[in-house]
Amino acid sequence: MSGLTKENALAAALAQAQEATPARRRLELLFDPDSFVEMDTLAGVKGQPCGVVTGYGTIMGGPAYAFAQDSTQTGGAVGRIHGRRIARIYEVALKTGAPVIGIFDSKGLRLDEGVEALDAYGEMLHLASTLSGVVPQLSLVLGTCGGTSALVAANADFVVMSKDAEFFLTPPAIAQSAGMGAPEAGSAAAAAKAGLAHLVCEDEQAAIENARRLVCTLPLNNLAAPAVFESTAAGDSAGLADPANAAALVESLTDAGSALELMADFGSGAYTAMAAVGGLSCGFVATKGAALTSDDCAKMAKLVSVCDAFQVPVITLVNTPGFAPSSVAELAGSVRDMARLGHIYAEATTAKIAVITGAAYGAAYITLASHAANADYTAAWPGASISALPPSAAVALLHGDRITAEKSRQQVEEEYLANEASPLNAAAQCFIDSVLAPEATRDYLISTLEVLSSKRVHTLPKKHSNLPL
Repeated sequence: MSGLTKENALAAALAQAQEATPARRRLELLFDPDSFVEMDTLAGVKGQPCGVVTGYGTIMGGPAYAFAQDSTQTGGAVGRIHGRRIARIYEVALKTGAPVIGIFDSKGLRLDEGVEALDAYGEMLHLASTLSGVVPQLSLVLGTCGGTSALVAANADFVVMSKDAEFFLTPPAIAQSAGMGAPEAGSAAAAAKAGLAHLVCEDEQAAIENARRLVCTLPLNNLAAPAVFESTAAGDSAGLADPANAAALVESLTDAGSALELMADFGSGAYTAMAAVGGLSCGFVATKGAALTSDDCAKMAKLVSVCDAFQVPVITLVNTPGFAPSSVAELAGSVRDMARLGHIYAEATTAKIAVITGAAYGAAYITLASHAANADYTAAWPGASISALPPSAAVALLHGDRITAEKSRQQVEEEYLANEASPLNAAAQCFIDSVLAPEATRDYLISTLEVLSSKRVHTLPKKHSNLPL
């Protein structure tokens, strides 16, 4: 074959391999303009594309790797070459310490490859697990993501979906035919309610834009400095008036427009978000005044775990009477989820600041705000209450003798709140660091985050913790 013929053959192969596809269009939207560089461009199966595009580029100026499955090419079916291209992305990301974004849109595995296809899935799952906590991983589910692909996607730090995408382990049709599936099984709405999808967006363009925004709230890797943005003024201060309105409260404390709520449809008693305070990216956990359920605990534990892995400061706004005392919840495993939350908070070595804005009773206070359970700094608003028991229980067990014809139970409870459960009493005993006015909270957070920026903690050598699973 002459040199010219070889060049023509290469040009033809490149033209076929680089044909405009939904996968390439999605990657172009994900990365900064003209920054995407494709890897393994000519890799294919029997002269045809293998259903995935891989490469690297920059996202808002920072390096990142990505792969995009494409169901319009061989159904995006996963086989040996498809899996090897994705594995290469994980391998180079591990070497260079840059985030990985996976765009999932595949009909399943290549049946004609049999065990080879299963082995490709195994390699993907192994590498995704190996990189967990080392570099940020984000899954974008923009089509069908089922079976083992769903396991790989769920291993990421965050999952972002478009509302028309599918996310399931067992195909919904099969589950429903066996009498096990609900009509909405596999949908983005179902994934959001189950806490599997952290963001559900109107369309794939919005999902990609939010993925860009979310990945930039995390550092490049677990050894890099936290993300820093240009500082802006806080949002509307009206949120300071109602601690139970967690979303408005966070908006009042963070740089305007920076808060990105996560898992909004899961765990209704808690609010979680990534946001900037004085330009520094932080994770926010806020309770809404109600008792915490299993879902609330799982929701909070997820965000704290991700933040701790990448040394992102965690700010907890505490306003809860405690954990839901339901016998049904106990049977459903609430103790396990609550113990897991306590384990993750206590073990986390990232900077942790707690602000008690309302009630903080018993185990909830210990878990979320206690110095003894590893909070770095704890402050409280003047109207907060800190107690081992809810006031009604404390009065019934400890101060029943104070209830007289002249003094009602309600009056005794009010006295208990004003004295023994007051933040001033807690501060006097060194259980909290300061009592501050709501309008001073943002300045307090900024100065405390600055002090904690040099925090270094060396933990005991061990392979891993044994979480209550």
